[in-house]
Amino acid sequence: MIAHHRKRGIAASLSAAVIVCVACVAGPSAADPVALPTTASDAISRMVEMSRESEQLNQQALTAQADLDAKLTAQHVADDALAAASATVAAAQAEVRRYQPMIDRTVIAQYTGARTNSMFAVLSSHSPQQLVDKMSTLDVLSQQTADTVRAFKKAADAASAAEASAKAADDKAKAATAAAETVRADVSRKQTVLSGSITQVVEAWGALSAHDKATLAGSPFPPGFDRDSLLKDLLPGSGTSALAAALTRIGDPYVWGATGPDKFDCSGLVQWAFKQVGKDVPRTSSQQATYGTPVSKDDLQPGDVVLFYSDISHVGIYAGNGMMVHASTFGVPVAVAPISTTPYHSARRY
Repeated sequence: MIAHHRKRGIAASLSAAVIVCVACVAGPSAADPVALPTTASDAISRMVEMSRESEQLNQQALTAQADLDAKLTAQHVADDALAAASATVAAAQAEVRRYQPMIDRTVIAQYTGARTNSMFAVLSSHSPQQLVDKMSTLDVLSQQTADTVRAFKKAADAASAAEASAKAADDKAKAATAAAETVRADVSRKQTVLSGSITQVVEAWGALSAHDKATLAGSPFPPGFDRDSLLKDLLPGSGTSALAAALTRIGDPYVWGATGPDKFDCSGLVQWAFKQVGKDVPRTSSQQATYGTPVSKDDLQPGDVVLFYSDISHVGIYAGNGMMVHASTFGVPVAVAPISTTPYHSARRY
């Protein structure tokens, strides 16, 4: 009777956690009726569902963070470009100022009627030599003026182009900053929702008995799976070597957002395993779905990366014979499991 009441207490605790977690994940649709667990096994099943929802939120939050990191990088690049453009403007304007006095003198001379043409030289000369001297001087002055005007125009054009470039750089920097701020807000929201979901899952797990926790955790290897034999048969290579690395983490706990070396979430385990063999694999399951090359399900080989669910929110490493090693969900350590237990999406070879 006591055990019966204890199980009903576990179920009730998990029921409350389920309602809160579904509300934080699904929003308004959570108003729909939710069937409450009435047995310990049903409660375990519901906790797994809650953990699954938290795993989805975890990958979404990680993806948003990666997007923010990219936006911040773009913002820094845009800021650097703006600084460089501003420096170019300053240099171009300084060049304009260098020629400005000479241009001003030329304009004033023209405005006040200074006699600088050939006819004036003829009329004002008293001898052929004086005429030649005046004409030579006028030619030199004319050439100098023309050179100055050309240099001034070139400097002015460069300044205008630099100002236009700086304006474009400024617009791009402002846009990059705005985009980063938008994503930053999204990251904050997702992390808040994830934190609430995690709290509910941990509380629900804490309500389970030791026996029920062991039942949830299950066995690290399916019946008949021989890790030692598999390791001996693996051929050298990035994929199979990464699989070998992942197999050394069997029994390590699942922790949201963890990337090792002794605790992992699903994509964190894949990233860590391939890092051991020199592969810089992206952080999230959705990013990992675009890395490497696609592989059909019929052509899977040990070491291939297998992805699951329509939103690609879970990932593991194929271990051959329909098995994979993965960090499943909270309360379940890193283990080998059939890929058939999870809705298959696609596979990649790194």
